[in-house]
Amino acid sequence: MWAALAPVLADPPRRFRNPGRLRYSPRECLEGILYVLYTDTPWLQVPYRELGLPSGETCRRRLEEWTRRGLFARALVVLQQRLADSGRLDWSRLIVDASLVEAKKGAHRSRARSAAARAAVSTSL
Repeated sequence: MWAALAPVLADPPRRFRNPGRLRYSPRECLEGILYVLYTDTPWLQVPYRELGLPSGETCRRRLEEWTRRGLFARALVVLQQRLADSGRLDWSRLIVDASLVEAKKGAHRSRARSAAARAAVSTSL
């Protein structure tokens, strides 16, 4: 799976002058990000020394960088395609969180109304 993600999450080239500190590999950072997502551990409480991962803060910054550059969205598309091609993608457990779906103030209401809403309007006979 990493062979498909490596070109997408590749690091930018280092500067020749003042290259700075060596970065952790994208794979190590992705493993740390997946650890946080899987275990629901706060970023600052990742046991990075025990697991041999970068610190939680490093993983958070890398996720932020990848998101800002649009690389994380591309990596998700690659993963979805690979899982769909192998028949291992299960959409029956899909969750849409309200924090991820935009609801504009002043937007036009949908014309579709449920029958339950009309039945609930009248409470007296």
